[in-house]
Amino acid sequence: MAACSPGADADGDTGSGRGDAVKRYKYQYGGDASQWGELFLPELPADGEHRGVVVVIHGGYWRSQYGAELGEPIAQDLAAHGMAAWNLEYRRAGNGGGWPNTFCDVLAGIDKLQDLAATHALNLGPVVALGHSAGGHLAAWAAGRAKLAQLGMPEPDGQVSRRQDATAVHLTGVVSQSGLLNLAEAERLNLSNGAVGNLLGGPSSKYPQRHRYADPMTTLPLAVPVIAVHATDDDTVPRSQSEAYVDAGTAARMGTRLISVPGDHFDLIDPKSPAYRTCRELVQSLLG
Repeated sequence: MAACSPGADADGDTGSGRGDAVKRYKYQYGGDASQWGELFLPELPADGEHRGVVVVIHGGYWRSQYGAELGEPIAQDLAAHGMAAWNLEYRRAGNGGGWPNTFCDVLAGIDKLQDLAATHALNLGPVVALGHSAGGHLAAWAAGRAKLAQLGMPEPDGQVSRRQDATAVHLTGVVSQSGLLNLAEAERLNLSNGAVGNLLGGPSSKYPQRHRYADPMTTLPLAVPVIAVHATDDDTVPRSQSEAYVDAGTAARMGTRLISVPGDHFDLIDPKSPAYRTCRELVQSLLG
């Protein structure tokens, strides 16, 4: 298996706004067609700087048929409410993703913000991830990047976490929307017909180290808050996924909590729903 690399630093700027208050800029962070993000920006504040960025990470059980179009309405809404939003696409299982490329892409995509900060007057002091479903998993996992090297992964897998220099962007908080936060249990329950094994190239019995490395539970406790929001009528991701993470984090004296909201799995990414509005308010509170 080839180790992942940061990829080409090709900006591929597709230009700015569509004539309204929210401006949109698309950038590549690597050479693959799925290595891109779209930056949604509100009007520049009076002090001339956007404070913080929300990284929107879409779900879809890490499969290639689901893409960043799921996160676009959220990113648009966040920008309309005064927050800079980075809607992140990444390689998924079925289009060059899976282990380790999906994980490489998420870190590289977040790090791309460092390259964009000066151009778009971004203050990267607070960078909060808003992740839905499998995106919640990736957001919580990325929040633990500083601890990944401690897990003792052998080469070449260990190269996933090597970018720890001044160009690395570390998350300062996470809002997980019905996230898959307990990967070992998700595998045991065979969620979405073996989605975890599909992501990681095989079962934990065959690849125990990569499964441990990919599980957000492994890096607990974190030094940043992770708020797990779960929809009461969610029949796609069990509530136990959020409960296990919050229980473990609380026991380890980490800043985490579980919040129940009305609706189903997809109400969480519907800008018109109360469930989503709660998530937006939580993101605003984490940005400060």
